[in-house]
Amino acid sequence: MEQLIINLIAGALGGNAAGKASTQFDLGTLGNTIAGLVGGGVLGQIVTLIWPSVVAAAQTGNFSVGAVVTNIISGGAGGALLTAIIGALKNRTA
Repeated sequence: MEQLIINLIAGALGGNAAGKASTQFDLGTLGNTIAGLVGGGVLGQIVTLIWPSVVAAAQTGNFSVGAVVTNIISGGAGGALLTAIIGALKNRTA
């Protein structure tokens, strides 16, 4: 559960950072946050499925600093990536 919360928070921050970094990708604060939450949650879960040691650490309760950093990076990257994709698609159709 902690892993998902970290991914969602990092995703929201990554989505807002990507949106504010470029007006081309900006969906507004709420749009950036929602896209970031979804992207962070999804990519964060994919990374943990690919990297079994993070899953094992989360299941045993030995949530190490490395696992938290991995979740922050994957969640933030997922949020930024999804925000950029949605922002680019939105601007392409406009």
